[in-house]
Amino acid sequence: MSFDASSHFILLAALLFLVSILATVITPRLGVPLLLVFLIVGMLAGEDGPGGIQFQNYGLANLAATAALAVVLFDGGLRTRIDSFRTGLRPALTLASVGVLLTAGITAAVCHWLLQLTPAEGFLIGAIVASTDAAAVFSLLGSSALALNERVTSALEIESGTNDPMAIFLTLATITYLQAPESFGFIEALRMLIWQMLAGAACGYAGGWLLIRGLNRLRLGDSMYPLLALFGGLTIFGLTGLIGGSGFLAVYLAGIFLGNRSLRAAASIRRFHDGIAWMAQIGMFVILGLLASPRQLMEVAIPGLLVSAALLLVARPAAVFISLAPFRFPWREQLYIAWVGLRGSVPIVLATYPWLAGLQNAQLFFNIAFFIVLVSLIVQGASVAPVARLLGLQVPKTAARVHRVDIDLPGQRGYEVVSYRIPDNSKLIGMRHKDLPIPDISRIICIARGGRVLHYREWGALQARDYVSLLAAQSQLDALDRLFESLHEPDEPLTRRYFGEFTVNADAPVEALCQSYGLPMPEHAADKTVADLLQMHLPHPVVGDRLRLGEIQLVIKAVAGDRPTQIGLRLPN
Repeated sequence: MSFDASSHFILLAALLFLVSILATVITPRLGVPLLLVFLIVGMLAGEDGPGGIQFQNYGLANLAATAALAVVLFDGGLRTRIDSFRTGLRPALTLASVGVLLTAGITAAVCHWLLQLTPAEGFLIGAIVASTDAAAVFSLLGSSALALNERVTSALEIESGTNDPMAIFLTLATITYLQAPESFGFIEALRMLIWQMLAGAACGYAGGWLLIRGLNRLRLGDSMYPLLALFGGLTIFGLTGLIGGSGFLAVYLAGIFLGNRSLRAAASIRRFHDGIAWMAQIGMFVILGLLASPRQLMEVAIPGLLVSAALLLVARPAAVFISLAPFRFPWREQLYIAWVGLRGSVPIVLATYPWLAGLQNAQLFFNIAFFIVLVSLIVQGASVAPVARLLGLQVPKTAARVHRVDIDLPGQRGYEVVSYRIPDNSKLIGMRHKDLPIPDISRIICIARGGRVLHYREWGALQARDYVSLLAAQSQLDALDRLFESLHEPDEPLTRRYFGEFTVNADAPVEALCQSYGLPMPEHAADKTVADLLQMHLPHPVVGDRLRLGEIQLVIKAVAGDRPTQIGLRLPN
């Protein structure tokens, strides 16, 4: 490659990234998913678009997208709180296994009938598009102004991070069967599945443990810790793949292991990986967009729309309702999880496997999968927030934390400088800093007011919209969050409409509540408190859960573990 050609390639790549990044400023206002924009940028730069780039290297695209997806899953694991497993682990794992298999099977039947394919070829398309996409789900849930309850969010995030191995297994097993139907049967497929999952889980746990030891014990420059975490995660991914395990499962579990332990330079690692994950997503979707030909996509538009409709309206909802039946999810939450089953990069990456295997209908598989992804991002991605509001699942946001920076103290680790903004209706307004119930190991180091950092003698009583910065131990962040998010009875219409007009004491007797409002006494609740009553009907309650009691509703405003601590009361309209 000549010097001029190298400069041209670098300029072209930089321009594609710049256009994609600048699009992030505009698209939130239009309600369009960012990942759809990245995909369209790649298509416009491709052979049928103004860019005119001829790119049909499926092997290179598969390699680049696989590496990018590993980075995205590692970052997703870093941001997954182990506490969310309390409500989301079992249903998410069921969705990631049984749900993927059901989705693939139902979609396969539609493809077999509609596209006149063999049952195995139809199942291959079903397997390719069966999993929800981690990049799409993490991006939409993370960047959206929408706040959902913990049960829905954790189920969606854990499912999207753990269902890729099942979809990859089904895709590879089906391709192997198509290549050698005489020698590859159910027993061989089951043995392959068990080994992939066991090896992936073991390598993820062991690799995460070793990576934590290295990050906490090695003395490196500040900028080296995020790099060590990144390439450590990719090493875990690669080694797991070499022994036939699921690298995607391993790297996700390793990320969870790191994200929930005391870690040197933890905040720097998270910020670095946030940027790297965005770069990976942009590069992945642009490269995959380059592979697509809009002209060929139009040729499969009608069957693509029909398969998409079957997947979105039949296969995914059926898989969700069957998978979540044992877990007592409210029907609104089941309906929402069924709708937010976004398809993204994973189906397109899996659609390159038939090309690499040299299958006869590889182009058809790729075009159908790509078309389904476009429909999913347009229809589902643009409706994440409206559907949540329609189903009454939007939880009012109360977050006060605005910034966090880790800091290495001599002989210590696990400390951060964290900043909070005092809300207009905060209970802390009027309190002096000395009166705040802050843990002994945390210290206020700065208060900013009106765009100016105040001298210590000027702090006085806290005011609305003050910024308070503290030196705090990471173990105390949850307690500090609860302190700075404590509010008076809210005045916001959304908050009042969601949680109700009044607050009920969690330890109040149910009998007293029923007498006050003339309500029928629930069964087996004579000696129970309101919190006990909610736990009887909601084994793992989360903020936003509701229980109807006569004509009123009890709405959980805060929980500690599995016990409600603040309860709102909604009166009849």
